[in-house]
Amino acid sequence: MRSKIKTQLLWSKVLALLLVASLMGSCGVSYLVIEGSFPTPNINKIPLSMAIFYDDALREFSYMEYSETGREEINIESGESHIRLFNAVLPAMFEEVIEIEGMDDPMVQEVDAVFSPTIEEFQLALPEKTKLDVYEVWIKYNMRIVDRSGNSLADWVVTSYGKTPTATFLSVEDGINQAAIVALRDLASSFSLNFSQIPEVQGWLNTL
Repeated sequence: MRSKIKTQLLWSKVLALLLVASLMGSCGVSYLVIEGSFPTPNINKIPLSMAIFYDDALREFSYMEYSETGREEINIESGESHIRLFNAVLPAMFEEVIEIEGMDDPMVQEVDAVFSPTIEEFQLALPEKTKLDVYEVWIKYNMRIVDRSGNSLADWVVTSYGKTPTATFLSVEDGINQAAIVALRDLASSFSLNFSQIPEVQGWLNTL
């Protein structure tokens, strides 16, 4: 009798382990790399040379989204898309733009200032959670400009927003990708058009 009970307990443990393994196996991570193109804005260039520094946090930026059940995850990698965006916008804004490795780069002494953007916040709203027929993306940036010695010239926050209807796309990944691209294009427009209107930027430009 005891042997039978032990056997039953053993099989119960085995079945429990198999159930846990099955549940773990159903939990997967989808990796989404944001892809898209960004138009060059048609604006008057500011006659300055600007260095751009992309730190590792921006280059490798990713955001993890969990489903309602917690069994699925979407890892959204958008670092390279931000770099492509700024590389499209900045040359249209300034006479000369160079990319540097850091403030100790010798090229820093050859430019008028250094621009270094960072991402402070990334938010995603999925239709399954909001009960709306759109994918939505919000991104909050901190824009910083320093002089050749690293002293702050301007420091301000920019937010961007993008949304796209679910009916346009066959997959969640495509919907998220397009919403993120719309948000990035929103940033390109507001950043390039409003740059000279930022009070700190105005004050800096007036000293040149």
